[in-house]
Amino acid sequence: MSALRKPARGFFGNAIAIFGAATAAAAAVEGHRRPLDRDLYTLGIDPKNFNSVKNR
Repeated sequence: MSALRKPARGFFGNAIAIFGAATAAAAAVEGHRRPLDRDLYTLGIDPKNFNSVKNR
């Protein structure tokens, strides 16, 4: 028997997590706050580089 593990979340779980993180990050930025590192990681953004993004 192999020791294959199922992903912690399925497709819909990942989609909901990404949507929630995007909503939370957008609300934080709109409120002039920094998004949580957890939300940035979920979106594939390195939190260390977040502050280097400039508004145009």
